[in-house]
Order: sequence, then structure tokens, then C-alpha cells
Amino acid sequence: MKFLVRERIFDIGDDFWVEDEQGQRAFWVDGKALRLRQTFELKTPDGQILFVIRKKLLSLRGAMEIERDGQTVATVRKRMFSLLRDRLDVELADGGSWEITGSFLDKEYAINDSEGPVAQISRKWFRLRDTYAVDVNTFRGDLGGDPALVISVAVCVEALSGRSAEE
Repeated sequence: MKFLVRERIFDIGDDFWVEDEQGQRAFWVDGKALRLRQTFELKTPDGQILFVIRKKLLSLRGAMEIERDGQTVATVRKRMFSLLRDRLDVELADGGSWEITGSFLDKEYAINDSEGPVAQISRKWFRLRDTYAVDVNTFRGDLGGDPALVISVAVCVEALSGRSAEE
């Protein structure tokens, strides 16, 4: 299932909607301004918090944690060394892991694990610089098929690699 992410480049707090393939609002990414550490909340359209995404304060390699109900579900980390392509690792609380590879600044990357593709992120179909698609493999029966978690990981990728990482 594809989701359309339309970020507002100059918005304070980095708030934006994520729409489904039919153009319906599926998730609200609520960036929390004026916090000690960079924080986002992924919410349903009616305001229910699904995940809280926070940048770790003390980390040699940039890292962000994704929490549900106060429990860490996943941690997204930069790799120490990556010469050819951008790479991030996702450590899942259930013991699994995902690898994210591609071009993060161009928003052309893939999320994979040992079972295969989790999601493909691309903006090549869009003319607008702040718009990209997240194609989630919702046919999976594990965490890789959870659109909210995959969108949360994409938010981490943006925060760790894009303009947000410099703020």
C-alpha cells in the first residue's frame, strides 16, 4: 500500500499529513518544537498517538527511538562507516532487524530484512520537492507490514539524514 508524504519545508515543528492511495488522511506527523531532543508523534487523523519518535541524546552514531505506550519498539541508527551508499540499521524490540539503503537526501531508498522488502521510498514520481511515496509491503504478517511503524522509520530517516539532522 502506498502512502503519500507531503512535508512542509518551512513549518515550525515539522508537522505534516501522510495520505493513503485514495488521498485520505492516514497519519499526522506532529513535530514537537522547543524540546530538549528532537521529538515527533505519529497520530491517527482523530489525534490518537500511535508512536512517539525521539532522537537519542547520547549516541556516537545518530540514533532515534520509536516508542509505543512507553516501550521502545525500534531503534534507528546510522552506520559507523558506509562508503558507497547511505545506510541505516533498524533494531526491532522483538529481536529482528531491518536495513535501510539508498540515497536518503534524494528520498530514494529501500527498507529490507532477511524476509525481503519491507518498503520502498521514492519521490521520482513527484515534481514537488517536499513530496514522496512510501510503498509499504502490507502483505507481510510481521512488523514489516505495519504501515504506522514503517512511516515512523521514514520519519527517522528524514531526521537523521536531512535538513532536520543539522538543526
